[in-house]
Amino acid sequence: MGRSVSSTRRWIRIIAGRWRGRRIQVPDSPYIRPTPDRIRETLFNWLQPFINQADCLDLFAGTGILSFEALSRGARSSVCLENEPRAVRSIRRQAARLGAERLKLIETDTVKFLSCHQPWPADVVFVDPPYNSRIYTQVLGLLEDREWLSSCAFIYVESSVDGPAFTVPDGWNHLRVKRAGAVDYRLYQRVQPLRD
Repeated sequence: MGRSVSSTRRWIRIIAGRWRGRRIQVPDSPYIRPTPDRIRETLFNWLQPFINQADCLDLFAGTGILSFEALSRGARSSVCLENEPRAVRSIRRQAARLGAERLKLIETDTVKFLSCHQPWPADVVFVDPPYNSRIYTQVLGLLEDREWLSSCAFIYVESSVDGPAFTVPDGWNHLRVKRAGAVDYRLYQRVQPLRD
């Protein structure tokens, strides 16, 4: 999502795991902004102890690269939410090419889907909407309020350095934050409150 890309066809690679080195095509769309290799490598180093057998939820999936990377590294499943038609077609093609049976693609508006559908608990959630979007706080709130998260889920949030500020729900621990150029990326963990 976010900034426009060249009309020249581009590819990004899966960094590690069973599909290491396999390339994923970036659709020719002004709305697609894949997470760069360097950021993905750092993110999955953070998640490395937790990604195996995790159930993932990939919001605003774009190329689907975060889901493909997670599945390549042993995630049990990943659900991609995406509503840009070229992105949807591309994710479907790449999943078929890789034989990614554990990836489920839903063509939908993310906010409406989180608001209206029966939730299931995700262990890892990727949140990477268009950088100029003002829906970060809303989306993060829906994940918590609508019970889309497992008790100790990890939530990755990617945003622009100069983008709108956002807040996260109470009970989320801010584990990591880094900056790469104009991109801030953060990892949170939900901590289930102790009950009396």
